[in-house]
Parts: sequence; C-alpha cells; structure tokens
Amino acid sequence: MNNQTFITNFLLMSFSDVWELQILHAVLFFLIYLAALMGNLLIILVTAMDPHLQTPMYFFLRHLSFIDLCFISVTVPKAILISLTHRNSISITQCVIQIYCIVLFVCAELALLTVMSYDRYAAICHPLHYETLMSRGSCVQMAAGSWVSGSLSGIMHTASTFSEPFCKGNKLGQFFCEIPHLLKLSCSQLNTAEFGTIIAFLILGLGCFLFIIISYVYIFSTVLRMPSTEGRSKAFFTCLPHLIVTTVFFTTAFGAHVKPTSDTPSVIDLLVSVFYVVVPPTLNPAIYSLRNKVMKTALTKLMRQAFTRFR
Repeated sequence: MNNQTFITNFLLMSFSDVWELQILHAVLFFLIYLAALMGNLLIILVTAMDPHLQTPMYFFLRHLSFIDLCFISVTVPKAILISLTHRNSISITQCVIQIYCIVLFVCAELALLTVMSYDRYAAICHPLHYETLMSRGSCVQMAAGSWVSGSLSGIMHTASTFSEPFCKGNKLGQFFCEIPHLLKLSCSQLNTAEFGTIIAFLILGLGCFLFIIISYVYIFSTVLRMPSTEGRSKAFFTCLPHLIVTTVFFTTAFGAHVKPTSDTPSVIDLLVSVFYVVVPPTLNPAIYSLRNKVMKTALTKLMRQAFTRFR
C-alpha cells in the first residue's frame, strides 16, 4: 500500500529503441491515423448530408464511424508522440481516462454491430414491418442503448482495475494502457472486482456474438428462399459490408485478448495489439464505401461539391 503513493505515472512500451525505426513507426501511424480520420469523417458527413442516406442502416453507420474515429484517437496520437519525443510516460489520470475510453468505444461498437445485425434482419426477414420495427424513435433508443452500455462498461472496468494499489513497478508492456498489463502490476494477486467485471463482459460479448450469428442464420435462410436471383444478390450485398466489419472486429479483438500477457512483451505482442486498435477503424469506412453503390455515389457527389466550392 505504501508503494502506491510513489507511482504517479506508468511507462509505456515503444516499438523500437532505434531512432530511425521510431521515426518510421511515427510516419506509418500518422498515415494510418490520417486515413482513418478522413475515411470516418467522410462517412459521417455523407450520411448526415445526403437525403438518400437517411435510413436506419446509415444512421447506425454514422454512429459506428464516430465510435471508430474516437477509438483510434485514444491510442494512436499518444503512440506517435512517444516515437517522436522519446517520452513514454503517461500519468495515472491519463491512464484512467484512456482505459475508460477504450472500454467505452469497444463495448459501444460491439452493441452497435449487434443492433445493425438486427436492422438487416428486420429489413430482409420482415420487410413489411420494417418501418414499424425500425422507426426513428426505435433507432434513437438502440443507438443510445449502445452508448449507455459502453459508458457503464467503461465505468465498471476502470473502477475495478484501479480499485487495488500498484506496487510491482510501473512499466507496461504495451503502447497504451491495457487492463491485463495493469493488473500484473497490482499488489493483489487476484482483483476480485475486475475478475467479476470481465466475466460479465464475456457473457455480454458472447450474447452479442450469438445474437449476430442467429440473425444471419435467419437472414441467409430467407435470402436463399427468394425466387429472384437479382433479389438474392441485392440482399446479400446489402449485408456483406456489415458481415465483413463484424468479422474484422471479432477477429482482431479475439486475437488481442486471447493471447497470454507475457512478462517480457515482444514486438509480436505489440503488432497484435496494433491490428486490434488500428485495423477496424481504418478499414470500416473503406468496406462500407467500396461495397455500396449508394455510398460511392454520395461520396462522389460530396467530393464534386467540395471541389466546385474551392475552385
């Protein structure tokens, strides 16, 4: 307990001690962050401004893009700053905020992807009742529920993680504050509060995963019964972006959290975390814009309008 008073900050792990490699890392992260920033901002602008994109699917997509934009902004700018300044220190207050935001956006995205699967289920399996099931009020409540569940999860994880003092050093084997690495520095051998929170989160995550799977079982069974080949193709390609985004999210999250927390983290451990933190927010805008003709048309229209104004 006495050692906790001396820990005022944590030391994050850098990708390399070689200056040239640190600069390369900073440049690569900056380019990736810029791509994610521009892609998600474009999605938000297009879905908000184009009158043809005011359906529930694009309403949820706008929220997804905002979550991705915030999620990547929590970790990547700090990682770039570490590479450029060699200052890998982060205060406990900043670490608390980072943990809260990461859990908030991850859980909110999980909930939102589940809601989006229900939207596709309602559109394809119950088209005659779609307007009733996915009314404006229902969409707002579902989106708000995603944010509330993320906020509550963030509060629970943050409170339970920092409920115990830290007395096993202050070096984190990660380029951002991550709960498993923080728990390894805890004075307590077993953080009961965080253990219970993780179990609750796993149950929630498994429930969302099963809901998405069941939704797509019904969707594909309905699509296969459609008499028109064109109708089957249109329905399938409507679901494809969400299916790809969900697969990327669960794959990267599973890979990042299933791997054991090593006492001597390697570059491979950092790369796995990079895929989890960077890949979904960067790829999601590309997946939704490249596989959607309506989105591509709206993006082209927006770019032309912007180009005309600046001429």
